Amino acid sequence: MSPRTTVVPLAFVAAALLTACGAPPEPLPTSPPYVSPSAAPISIGPSIDLPPPLPTATAPTLPAVPTTYPTLPAYPTQRLPTPRATLTTTPPETVSPTPTPSHAPKCTAKPTKPQVLALIKGKPGVPDKPLRVYQGPYCSGTWSFATVEVTGADADDLEPLMVVATGVDDTLTLVAAGSEVCIDRVQTAAPPGIRVLACGF
Repeated sequence: MSPRTTVVPLAFVAAALLTACGAPPEPLPTSPPYVSPSAAPISIGPSIDLPPPLPTATAPTLPAVPTTYPTLPAYPTQRLPTPRATLTTTPPETVSPTPTPSHAPKCTAKPTKPQVLALIKGKPGVPDKPLRVYQGPYCSGTWSFATVEVTGADADDLEPLMVVATGVDDTLTLVAAGSEVCIDRVQTAAPPGIRVLACGF
């Protein structure tokens, strides 16, 4: 060893090394944020004035809903009668029919029943069997009407006959005899009381 060589103690060398390299590194964080606590905040530029926050809208306060309701009065249960609508109808303007006339009354004198039977005896359409007048004769003016039927065993098999005549005694004349005597002469010339018996009107 040279006499000029200076021996530097080891402790001095170690201190020099430590001051030359700075402080030892800090351990890395194990959870976010992964930034060292001693690190300075990073500036991203000049400061920006942010607008004030918007006001928070609040709903108006609603009145409380009642939980109980007033009791309504009870309605009557009796049913009232329903009025019926009255319909007024105007009858059609028609001519009222002529009322049916009353039939002629029974004859007070002639012709008699035997005269009526003698008048129709042997006439066409008149049965050659015992006959009798069971209705009439009815008279109106010089006209007469009678109903004749067969008597005996054949009475139920034959229809009654109607007899229309005019005149009395020697002038007694047969107008019609049979089951249908509503002929033109009876309709136009006979009195209403005789016509209604022979024709029904």
